[in-house]
Amino acid sequence: MSSRDSFSCRKTLTVDGESYEIFSLQAFAQKAGADLSRLPFSMKIMLENLLRNEDGRFVTKEQILALAASPVLRPPSPLGRGTSEARGEATEIAFTPARVLMQDFTGVPAIVDLAAMRDAMNKLGGNPDKINPLVPVDLVIDHSVQVDQFASDTAFAFNTDIEYQRNRERYAFLRWGQKAFQNFRVVPPGTGICHQVNLEYLAGVVLTRSVGGKNQAFPDTLVGTDSHTTMINGLGVVGWGVGGIEAEAAMLGQPSSMLIPEVTGFKLTGQLKEGATATDAVLTATEMLRRKGVVGKFVEYYGPGLAGLSVADRATMANMAPEYGATIGFFPVDAQTLKYLELTNRPPKLVRLVEAYMKEQGLYRAEQTADPEFSDTLSLDLATVESCMAGPKRPQDRVPLKQLKASWKASLPSFLEKKTKGGGTATLVSHDVKVRVSAQNKTFELTHGAVVIAAITSCTNTSNPSVMIGAGLLAKKAVEKGLARKPWVKTSLAPGSKVVMDYLEATGVLPYLNTLGFNLVGYGCTTCIGNSGPLPEAIGQAVKENDLVVAAVLSGNRNFEGRINSQVKANYLASPPLVVAYALAGHMDFDPYSEPIGTGKDGKPVFLKDIWPTAQEVQEAVRKVGREMFAKEYSIIFDGDDRWKALPSPVGQIFSWDAASTYVKNPPYFDGMGLKPIAIKDITGARVLAVLGDSVTTDHISPAGSIPRDSPAGKYLLEHGVEQKDFNSYGARRGNDEVMVRGTFGNIRLKNQLAPGTEGGYTVHWPEKSASTIYEASVRYRKEGVPLIIFAGKEYGSGSSRDWAAKGPMLLGVRAVIAESYERIHRSNLVGMGVLPLQFKAGENRQTLGLTGEEVFTIEGISRDLKPKKEIEVKSQDVSGKTRIFNALVRIDTPEEIEYYSNGGILPFVLRQLLSKSSGK
Repeated sequence: MSSRDSFSCRKTLTVDGESYEIFSLQAFAQKAGADLSRLPFSMKIMLENLLRNEDGRFVTKEQILALAASPVLRPPSPLGRGTSEARGEATEIAFTPARVLMQDFTGVPAIVDLAAMRDAMNKLGGNPDKINPLVPVDLVIDHSVQVDQFASDTAFAFNTDIEYQRNRERYAFLRWGQKAFQNFRVVPPGTGICHQVNLEYLAGVVLTRSVGGKNQAFPDTLVGTDSHTTMINGLGVVGWGVGGIEAEAAMLGQPSSMLIPEVTGFKLTGQLKEGATATDAVLTATEMLRRKGVVGKFVEYYGPGLAGLSVADRATMANMAPEYGATIGFFPVDAQTLKYLELTNRPPKLVRLVEAYMKEQGLYRAEQTADPEFSDTLSLDLATVESCMAGPKRPQDRVPLKQLKASWKASLPSFLEKKTKGGGTATLVSHDVKVRVSAQNKTFELTHGAVVIAAITSCTNTSNPSVMIGAGLLAKKAVEKGLARKPWVKTSLAPGSKVVMDYLEATGVLPYLNTLGFNLVGYGCTTCIGNSGPLPEAIGQAVKENDLVVAAVLSGNRNFEGRINSQVKANYLASPPLVVAYALAGHMDFDPYSEPIGTGKDGKPVFLKDIWPTAQEVQEAVRKVGREMFAKEYSIIFDGDDRWKALPSPVGQIFSWDAASTYVKNPPYFDGMGLKPIAIKDITGARVLAVLGDSVTTDHISPAGSIPRDSPAGKYLLEHGVEQKDFNSYGARRGNDEVMVRGTFGNIRLKNQLAPGTEGGYTVHWPEKSASTIYEASVRYRKEGVPLIIFAGKEYGSGSSRDWAAKGPMLLGVRAVIAESYERIHRSNLVGMGVLPLQFKAGENRQTLGLTGEEVFTIEGISRDLKPKKEIEVKSQDVSGKTRIFNALVRIDTPEEIEYYSNGGILPFVLRQLLSKSSGK
């Protein structure tokens, strides 16, 4: 993309005797007559991105001027709705990220798609070498390790061995991709979590590259195939999560189209008090921001409270932007940023460049910097933050620790009440059930509320030395008091990088964590992504046979139903010290303020306050975290262990697909594709596959976790000779569309209102009203030539940026979704896969329109003059022949998305673009 530079704002910045071309925001302000002094920092970075990438096609002079305008002067959105990302501004802009970050669950299918595009390019007479990432891409293998063994010194080696056995095909495929594609690097298994590796090593804050013979300097920006890419916002880098299909487009040179976002300012004052952690702060902020309503908006933190927050604390708060619904949760660059870059062994030359560039561009925040001007604001005095958890089902449901016991008791009945076939409710399980269990050479009683999983896991907290060392200090004090974890608790420690183990060892707390069962189980996402592994057999059997409502306490960011473990119904997010504490307590029916957490070796009761580390103790230990630790571990980041080096490494520009593989398969997205797109048609004679309520997440839609034997995906694997013990997880099999389509909408907690009284992937096939799985019904509909639609409520598709939440419905035959509102990423992904997102008009929904889901639908107005946000007509006819007509809003928000949809999705669009430029093989 060549820059037009309508505002002649190129300048030269000299640092350490070296000259860099920059697109000066000061020069732009003078030429355009714009006042940028109070523009949010995040929007200044977006403005620089537009200035540098102006080309007259994707990025225009008009877009640049619109972005530079004061946020309070922007007109309100014509959509006029505050419940979703539909509230973006009216002006479309094109964001061009400097790089792409992937984890392996989402990265493998992205590379599978690129390999399939090479095949398609070759078959259509183009040059397959044209299919290459045009920007740097880093893939970190971190989502495949599972907690099979725990509380053992051999757990890490054991789990890693099994990881390689289960994922050999996938990893060999990635090794092929590493050699076959340019601009593509792979961080091997057993190294770290992508977000923490990004924070500690990959991110530059300011990047450089040669353009037209000149050395350009510009802000580091990125998109990632994990929604928690936002963690990097804590380092002053603009980046967010996208679906795999959007990331693939970015790799191939396509900018990401978006509407100018509103920016909500979150003012921080004061300092965290004794006993409160950054985890408590982010859970508090998540609750506040969800209540405020920031879906699809930028959140930018400001105020005097920033000075007391380390980059690690900021990253903790930025990480959970998806949980509070924002696109980003941004912290500007300041002295803390420079200090962190030095700590993590970034080159001194880079640190000096970051400081000089950010100050030159007005992107550096100092104590005297005036507060930016925001679309809306809210504030938090950090001194008011108290210890808390979030749960039992959603990350925004914060519960102060002092209220946790009462909250648990209040939530228990909701887990025990189950729908009867008649539609009523009946309490099927006693509140006071007690089950005697023998495990690990001990006999004990299990009851509702038993904590069966305590996991220090996930990028949210494992990148923060203060909470990780805090957990270790608590473990030390607990062991010295003579406390032990309860025998029914499955404990695990899964750090985000090897540096964590270095400083846990250097501070002397690692042996105490090991004593309590928090041994290293792997470097990866593990429990937070659903890779908690099976419960010990005796405990799992007791839970299943007695329908026990048991709990998990984890230091992650996601606790949606069915995510952590299929047998664990209640899940609580907590700081690492509280994870250790609840492994000791072993139960949610526990008041840590008034009840002892255990009995010491002296026979006296021990309370949580007796073992909780002081802020001074934590700070003194954190000082032992040194630059040399980062230097050592990141010098070998791409090497991998002997298992990685021994993997077979196929060669060639075209991948040799193995027809027998159940892991990596050539997907059908380009089957029958021609050089020109087929004209889009109206949808006629459609049936409803599912009727879903509010807040249905991508966790409900996209296959994740373990694969049940009797599910459509399980049956498929058995038919292909895969034993149940080798099923692995859906995440590990994301490169096989046959497995994934069978697991779509298969979440055990999904409630399809077409099939009342059921949970999971069930529906009804019309017109004979026969019950079946969603997959089996879709197969019948496909044979009958019947297109399908989905009905949904508010915030449809909230949760992780999973491409399979859009790919799966498309492969099931879903042509359109009609919802009350959408989460940003999922709406975009639906368009990217050629599925039409429609939105009910304000004040209307399925119920007000009297729709049951039994009707036959026709959607008209797609085939002619389709425009962003156009109103089109939907007709329904019920079993009696009665017709209803209503209008719905087309949630294709930008002209570029119209192009994607008209081509059948973003991948066919990009392929056709590249074909038109290809000069042949």
